[in-house]
Amino acid sequence: MTNLSVAENKISLVRKYLSILKSYQDYSIEEIRTDATLRGAVERYLYLVCQAAIDLAEVIISISGFRKPTTMSESFVILAEENVIKTEMKDKMTKLVGFRNVLTHEYEELNYEILYDILRNKLQDIKDFIEISERFLNLE
Repeated sequence: MTNLSVAENKISLVRKYLSILKSYQDYSIEEIRTDATLRGAVERYLYLVCQAAIDLAEVIISISGFRKPTTMSESFVILAEENVIKTEMKDKMTKLVGFRNVLTHEYEELNYEILYDILRNKLQDIKDFIEISERFLNLE
């Protein structure tokens, strides 16, 4: 499998996860907070979409021969340094990496206001990153 194929696969996964997450956007924050099955599904798909976006950033870095990141957040810093994404996009994506880390490692009790805000308002940031990535990789 070529690196470009890997990138296309990651983009496909992000789109799949975004579609699934869209189906959860009509639930209230209280429904998500109190229904363990619903809460688990939302948390899992938010984790997966964040991870797939991070993986895509790392594939772009590899394909392009940019310096290697030492952290997941640094992947987006490198993409900004190389003018693949703008600083505003870098900032949005690094925040999502932080959220992904909270989901993964349970550093603190999950703030459902933040989870709900990401579910309802921040998925567009990931869509925008995918579109930028496709243009950069000439996959449009």
